[in-house]
Amino acid sequence: MANPLRWFAERRERGKRRRGNADGTMSLKEHLYELRHRLGMAMLIIAIGAVFGWIWFGVKLGPIPSLGDIMTAPYCQPDLEPYRVKFDGEIGCRLLQTEPFESFMIRLQVGTAAGAVLLSPFWLYQFWAFITPGLYLKERKFARTFVFFAAILFAAGAVLAYLVVPEGLQVLISFGGDDFITALTGGKYVSFIITMLFIFGVSFELPLIVVMLNRAGVITYEKLHKWRRGLLMGLFVFAAIATPGTDPISMVVLALALGLLFEMAIQIARVHDKRKAKLRAAEGWDALDDDEAAPFNYVASDADGNDPGEKVVASEPAKRVNYDDAT
Repeated sequence: MANPLRWFAERRERGKRRRGNADGTMSLKEHLYELRHRLGMAMLIIAIGAVFGWIWFGVKLGPIPSLGDIMTAPYCQPDLEPYRVKFDGEIGCRLLQTEPFESFMIRLQVGTAAGAVLLSPFWLYQFWAFITPGLYLKERKFARTFVFFAAILFAAGAVLAYLVVPEGLQVLISFGGDDFITALTGGKYVSFIITMLFIFGVSFELPLIVVMLNRAGVITYEKLHKWRRGLLMGLFVFAAIATPGTDPISMVVLALALGLLFEMAIQIARVHDKRKAKLRAAEGWDALDDDEAAPFNYVASDADGNDPGEKVVASEPAKRVNYDDAT
């Protein structure tokens, strides 16, 4: 068993070496130590969120209902009452437990997922802190923008899925008419809800990927405009395959939402390409002869994002990177 005092002493010593390292270089062994530390902190934060989610599952937080009530609200809506099975003396609406540890695992699964989502800024920061020293200043800004909008789009998709689930359940359950009665098990119902939230959230990231590819010059507005009809058709096919239920409401809502987001992405690409064309015209790139060199600035910026035209004075001569026996 490792000595905790020795671990903290080694950790503090590595921190001192990093603070005294002007150019930020690290050996492979130090990189592995840093990765282990960041992964450990991220797992600790997720564990704390899981404990919070476990408690929240059965306890109301003031005006906020318990996590269990939030999960069962679509199934316990009044419109589904004629289709739900009722046992003698039953009060309220409950799910079935068909295995001894089913309710325990559901509470652990839902509590961990909710805690990880709520504390995601903290454990995602651990990965960001590990990656960001190797990025340029412009790359950091680009990554922050991407993560910010990705989080907003995923949350919007999950909220839309939660609003659509009651209507989808009503359509699915009512297919049997008066010949069937519904008694959903907790495991399958919770899996259905989580799958819907995840699929809608991830699907909302697709338009953001289109914008990023356009910014990188991979896809142009001209191609997107030409592919618009095919993309809309593909979105409806994707929505039909991706939604776990067979109800048309979930499929149509997801397809329409994605169509709207894709149209916004196409318009963003149009504005970006128009600005890019104006810049090329102002610089005279299109008027150059095929044998004439383009007026590019081939001087790369440094790791701190300094302008190539600025004169940067080095305070210390560059040090040779020492590789340890881990390499």
